[in-house]
Parts: sequence; C-alpha cells; structure tokens
Amino acid sequence: MTSKPAKRNAWAWVPSLYFAEGLPYVVVMTVSVIMYKRLDISNTEIALYTSWLYLPWVIKPFWSPVVDLLKTKRQWIIVIQLFIGAGFAGIALTIPAASFFQYTLAFFWLLAFSSATHDIAADGFYMLGLSQHDQSFFVGIRSTFYRFAMIFGQGLLIIFAGYLESSNVISTVFSPDSSSGIDMQLRYAWMITFFLLAGLFILFFLYHKFILPYPVTDAEKSGNTRESFVKEFFLTFAAFFKKKNIGIILGFILLYRFGEAQLVKLASPFLLDTKDIGGLGLTTTEVGFVYGTVGIIALMLGGITGGIVASKKGLRYWIWWMIIAINLPNIVYVYLAYVQPESLILINSMVAIEQFGYGFGFTAFMLYLIYVSVGEHKTAHYAIATGFMALGMMIPGMFSGWIQEILGYQNFFIWVCISTIPGFVILRFVKIDPEFGKKVEMAN
Repeated sequence: MTSKPAKRNAWAWVPSLYFAEGLPYVVVMTVSVIMYKRLDISNTEIALYTSWLYLPWVIKPFWSPVVDLLKTKRQWIIVIQLFIGAGFAGIALTIPAASFFQYTLAFFWLLAFSSATHDIAADGFYMLGLSQHDQSFFVGIRSTFYRFAMIFGQGLLIIFAGYLESSNVISTVFSPDSSSGIDMQLRYAWMITFFLLAGLFILFFLYHKFILPYPVTDAEKSGNTRESFVKEFFLTFAAFFKKKNIGIILGFILLYRFGEAQLVKLASPFLLDTKDIGGLGLTTTEVGFVYGTVGIIALMLGGITGGIVASKKGLRYWIWWMIIAINLPNIVYVYLAYVQPESLILINSMVAIEQFGYGFGFTAFMLYLIYVSVGEHKTAHYAIATGFMALGMMIPGMFSGWIQEILGYQNFFIWVCISTIPGFVILRFVKIDPEFGKKVEMAN
C-alpha cells in the first residue's frame, strides 16, 4: 500500500491554492456588483445586499474554531472547493430566471461562507504543510498569486463577460427571445461567465485532491482537545476586549476606511452608468480594464511602496501620511463626476491615482491590526481584528447606494470625502510605539 506523502514541492500547490483563495472573494465582492449593475438592479439594492456578503468575514473569528476542530484542513479545502464550484454553477443556472436576483443572491451567500471557510483552511494548511523557512520564502509568492486572482476576477473575467455581452456567440448559440432583447443577451453572457468559473473550480478540486500533501500535524482534534480548545477560544476572545484603549482601537478599525467603504461599492456602477444619469458610460469590457486591471496593478504598487517605506521609519511616522493617501485621492471621483471626461487615458489615470493611494494607505491599516494583536494570543486576536475590519466595510457599504440615489453621483462623492473626517479625528487619540513596523515583514 502506497503511503500518503507528508510533503510535496510547495511550487506545485501554494500558487494554485492562493489563486483559488482569492478568486471567490473578488467575485463575491466586486464581480457581483458589476453583474447586478449590468442586469439593471438599482444602486440601493446592489449596495445593501452585496454589503451583507461581508458577514461571513465578519464572523470568521467565531467560525474558525469549527474548521480547526472538525476534520483536517486538507479535507476542508477539498470539500469547500467543490462547494464553491457548485455555487458558481448555481448562479449560472439561475441568472436566466425571472426572479434571478433572489436566487443568485442565495448562491452568492453560499459562495461567501464557502470562501471565508476556505480562507481559514488554506491559511492553516499553509502553516502545517510548510517548514518555517518555506513559510517565510513563500509568503510573497502566495500574496502574488492572490493578487493575480484579483486581476483575473476583477479584470480579465469582466473583460470576457463584456465581450460576450456584445458577441454574436450568444445570439447564435442561445437565440435569445426577441421580446426580451438585450436583457437576455446580457444574462446569457453572465451565465457563460459563471459556468466558466464553476468549471475552473472543479479543476481546482480535482487538482488539489491529488496534489496537496498530507502533513502529519494536519489531524482532527480528539474530544478532550476539542473541549480545552473551545474553552481557550472564549478566554482568548475575552482577552481581546480587555486590551487597553479598546474603544479607540475598535473605533479606528471601523472608521479608517469609512469613506472608502462607500466609494468602493459605487465605483463600478458610476463607471457603468450612462452620462445622462451622472455616470461615465463605459462598457463592461472597459470597466474590466480600467478598474480591474489598471486599478488593481496600481493598488498592488501602492501596497508594495507602503510596505517599503513603513519598514524604514515605522508605523507611527507614516500613519498620518497613509491615512491622507487612502482618503485624499477620493477627490478624483468628484472631478470625474463633474467633468465626465471622454478620454479613457484620463479615466485610467484618475482611477490609478485613487487605487495607488488606497494601496499605500492600506499598509498602515494592516500594520495597525498586527500592532493591536501583539501578545500571547496574536493569531486569534489578529483574526478578531480582521473581523472588525470587514464590519467596517460592511456597514457603510450597506447604505451607500441609498445615499447615492438621493444625492446623485456628484454630491455622493463629495459626501465620501466628508466621510473621511471621522478617521482623521480618531487617529488623534491612537497610541503607537515609535519603533513598531521598522523592518517588519508584511504577511498577506
């Protein structure tokens, strides 16, 4: 009988695992917004219901012990990738339905919970499947392939959907009912796009089923271990809320991106909406290139630059510059809303500036989450902090569409700029060790 390999070449599974981790996240958070906008759902409904999809990441700290206690990380990864594939297929199958919005939202919920669970299992498996030296070596590799997933999902996938929207392939293969017209043309285009994603995750499922190693330490917990683990979990959770200045800590986490959380929900709808209602009138393909390719590359460059400079003089020195960087460039959307330029080069440049600032400023935020998690339970406390980070995106995003439809795009983006003020105010009360962040290695 052939023994199961405890180790395998990390190049064979780390890149594919983290590409598979990033893709459902970007589909749930960004692709869903663009699809619903193209299928004529209102901004109020898009922002409200897609913001609820953040909930699995908000409650991830509570859910993570279940993944740790039951079965192995390897088993969770394999099963969840199959669930993700089924979720994509479910969306594809229900897009042509009359009540597609309700049905697809249900499957997006399945995707969101599956994606958050996959994050927990994959990150845990990474630490079990690699030596400490290899973990350090591959941290940049895993982050890079996670970003590639963002470019694929938010860029290439949207470009592909946009191509199908105007392609003769749809009319040739499906022969949409002329009474439905362009609506069914769009629906079939997005149906094919999600079937592509479903097929991709079936391949991930099959590949990882055979290629992932079987680490000796990746074992299901015993009954006694489970009981002690649960007890320790609740003690650890309580310890987080006993931290000094916890009110300021939570306020800063929730408010640092208060403006950005609203902007990010309406950026794609703004680019897609016609000029007569205040948008820029771009096609789906153009949005995939502008926001999903140029924007993501600028975001990555901003993050890399932020990490480099933060390691030189530390978080305390840079945090004021970084909160300016993440908030001030929002003004480019005020400019775009008032001018409504025709030039794609200008639009690309403006979006790139805003996304570079976002990436640069987000570095300080992630460093701060690490800083407040330092201590005996740093891994668990970091997970709790990221849960509040997701909550800080979820709540403002929920009402952003409603505000936009009341104010219009021009005044909405002015409101976004005003919404950045609370983050600056609470930063005045944040305490940070001057030495923290100097020569710190940033994780994904």
